[in-house]
Amino acid sequence: MHYSRLCALLIDCHTPDIDKAASFWAEALGRAIDLNHPGTRGPYRMLDTPDGEPIVQIQRVTHESRVHIDIETDDIPAEVARLQQLGAQVVDRLERWVVMQAPTGQRFCVVRIQRPGFPQHANRWD
Repeated sequence: MHYSRLCALLIDCHTPDIDKAASFWAEALGRAIDLNHPGTRGPYRMLDTPDGEPIVQIQRVTHESRVHIDIETDDIPAEVARLQQLGAQVVDRLERWVVMQAPTGQRFCVVRIQRPGFPQHANRWD
């Protein structure tokens, strides 16, 4: 048995100026840039997260601009296996997360628990 839930919306920006990109998305979404968040560093900018809502992170990337989601779980190998049974494929296994691709082509990540209150609002998989 394990749990998983939607964790984050990541806005991948192919841009030399991550601060300009973060400012646009902060204004567009009505969330301030959280400069004190430990995730705001290097190519990453975190936006304020209201209680109970998914994280929004802006990141500078070298691939084309796109949006992807993160699924957080208390058991990464079990969640990856569950998603593979649904037809997803592993693209890359990194130190703290797994990049996957849905049968429809979208990339997404399976990550360790990121948000407080887990497993509140999470799905239980037996």
